[in-house]
Amino acid sequence: MNATRIVGILLIVAGIVALAMGSFSFTKETHQAKLGPLEFSVKEKETVNLPVWAGVAVIVVGGALVLLGGRKG
Repeated sequence: MNATRIVGILLIVAGIVALAMGSFSFTKETHQAKLGPLEFSVKEKETVNLPVWAGVAVIVVGGALVLLGGRKG
């Protein structure tokens, strides 16, 4: 199995995961103020929505790599 097919399989799996999850969240810490020895920080929860078209596009590209990756032109 060559590297192109492996990348294709990984893209297919990533696309399926993106479609299944729909979005993911992470916490971002920002430093708002620093007054001498005191430091104030704020933790913000960010949510990123994954578009359906992006998941489908990744699956299609991965499928193309798997199908065409083994051919020698």
